[in-house]
Amino acid sequence: MMMLRRVADTGLQHKLVVPLDVELAALATAVPRHSYTQDEALALAARSFPELEHLGSVFANSGIETRYSCVPLEWFGEPHGWVDRNATYERCALELLERAARMAMTNARLGPRDIGAIITVSTTGLSVPSLDAKLMHRLELNPETERLPIFGLGCAGGITGLAHATRLAAAMPGRNVLMACVELCGLNFRTAGQNKVDFVSCALFGDGAAAAILRGGGAGSSDALGQILAIGEHTWPGTEDVMGWSIEEDGFGVVMSTKIPLFARRELRAAAESFLAAHDMALNELDGIIAHPGGRKVLEAICDALNIDAEQLDHARTVLRDYGNMSSPTVLFVLERTIAAQASGRHLMAAFGPGFTVSFALLGLSPA
Repeated sequence: MMMLRRVADTGLQHKLVVPLDVELAALATAVPRHSYTQDEALALAARSFPELEHLGSVFANSGIETRYSCVPLEWFGEPHGWVDRNATYERCALELLERAARMAMTNARLGPRDIGAIITVSTTGLSVPSLDAKLMHRLELNPETERLPIFGLGCAGGITGLAHATRLAAAMPGRNVLMACVELCGLNFRTAGQNKVDFVSCALFGDGAAAAILRGGGAGSSDALGQILAIGEHTWPGTEDVMGWSIEEDGFGVVMSTKIPLFARRELRAAAESFLAAHDMALNELDGIIAHPGGRKVLEAICDALNIDAEQLDHARTVLRDYGNMSSPTVLFVLERTIAAQASGRHLMAAFGPGFTVSFALLGLSPA
């Protein structure tokens, strides 16, 4: 299999069609205080779906050991409707967002008045006024701070949110853009449907948040984590039923096709090559891949599609093991580990989401 090779030009001077001049100034992640093991999750699913207990091997083969939750396990044994679920979502999502955002601002050595725009990304609950407005007040940001709430991106939200933050930062030279994403996937665990998709979702999803600060007009600062070199996405027609939510009486219902790994294996490479070619690059010129770990089979499909060794996705596999699939923030947890490992050079970020879409970001990482 192809090993991603480090190219001789690691000065990040490779030709790009649209130079962005945007740097990643800071990154932070946060998880709730409740945690549970995969064995505990299986016990919960077996009690909730006794007729599907024979599918318990999906928990053992998931590659997940631990996940985090904004509510204790006992919560899932009680009935919850829209009002209760969403009230819990609003309260807990804001708490996690605030923690992640404050850590990112501290890491960037910024105060509340240094933020010029704020973007929030989430698909696991609803809030009006939107989360960005409420978070802005909690952080005591400048009243003139621009706001952008984004809903419906699912697992692709971390990268697409980063892309929108990049565009804002490029249009606001010298100002800082805060992008924060949060997902409380567990709150949407439903037992009313008694179907395999709900059972499998109990084996995969956890809760978490992440925040990043982007800065335009000053790319190349000595304390920056790296540069955003390119952003893009690809949406396949006729695939709206691959991933998403259905609206049910007691909350969101999971829509998740079993063919996602097969689709990724068949379609990802062409989309990735097209994105890179638009910026005069090729897959074998990358120094690494930062993939959203949607699940063990999805990671295996990505390796096959891009013809890379499994070890190239070790950070993604570790995040999946320790946190499960947290939807949009998950790929930023992978990025955080990649940066902590002193990775350098050009890295391709990729995540699938409802649409059916793959979102890309090309990063130039700068080790401390």
